[in-house]
Amino acid sequence: MKLSLSGFLNPSPDGTPAAAQGSATAPDQAAEAPDGTPATVRSRREGAVLHVRLNAPDSGNAVTGTMLDELLAVVAVPDPEVRVLVLSAAGDDFCLGGDRAEFADWLAEDPAGRGIRVAGEKARRVCEALSGSRAVTIARVQGKAVGAGFALALACDLRVGAENASFRLPELALGLPTAWGGLLPRLIHEVGAARVRELVLTGRAFGAAEAQALSVLQRVVPENELDQAVEAWAKPVARRPEAALRVTKALLNSYAAATRMADPSFLDAELMASVAAAGRRTTPRTPAPDTSHS
Repeated sequence: MKLSLSGFLNPSPDGTPAAAQGSATAPDQAAEAPDGTPATVRSRREGAVLHVRLNAPDSGNAVTGTMLDELLAVVAVPDPEVRVLVLSAAGDDFCLGGDRAEFADWLAEDPAGRGIRVAGEKARRVCEALSGSRAVTIARVQGKAVGAGFALALACDLRVGAENASFRLPELALGLPTAWGGLLPRLIHEVGAARVRELVLTGRAFGAAEAQALSVLQRVVPENELDQAVEAWAKPVARRPEAALRVTKALLNSYAAATRMADPSFLDAELMASVAAAGRRTTPRTPAPDTSHS
């Protein structure tokens, strides 16, 4: 995680994202691509709270290059008026991971893995923006959070999951390293090396109760109570004095980073691309429908 204390202490009013402008409550906003393709990320502003929703339920909110671009447009630009950012997802599942078809296309276009490197760098910037934001970030998780989806949720400060939430890291079984968005160092810091080693090497799924015991989730509620749980966190945070909130968030991030000797997340894109390129000639396996990778 890249930290910049001056960024926390010296907010700039310039560059406020469109989704965070306007009245106290703004409707969902999302741009369309030139070809009319619907946006995969939607956002709306409610006072000091910015809601950002993954909006590709037909694909299980699979992460694509386009989705990363749209997330960056919303979360990577500092906005001093937003004190809470809520990351949620449409449909039954939070996110089934990366889009394998697009991943294969990138390798076909450039066997050296340039497309994967570009996407990996975007992923790092998105997760860094979530974890390093001046706003308090909240992940609202239902259904499956796999690979890249797991990483997006874990990048948030607070994480609430439905009782049906589950998590999995299938990368190794798919012939890839667990290297997406700085997931691994953050997971080791939050959960502990021994438990993470078991989760990564076996690739097993685990449910909401275990996720809470591991601190992957801080709270578990029935799915129909997710919004109330998010609101219970967001309301008091939004009322906190802006300067004190900014500095406190900076301190929490700084002290967490101090426990790590280095930031290996900058290597994620290179590692993913190198391993994918090296294994391109290997006969691909046919994973189950819910084993999307990051």
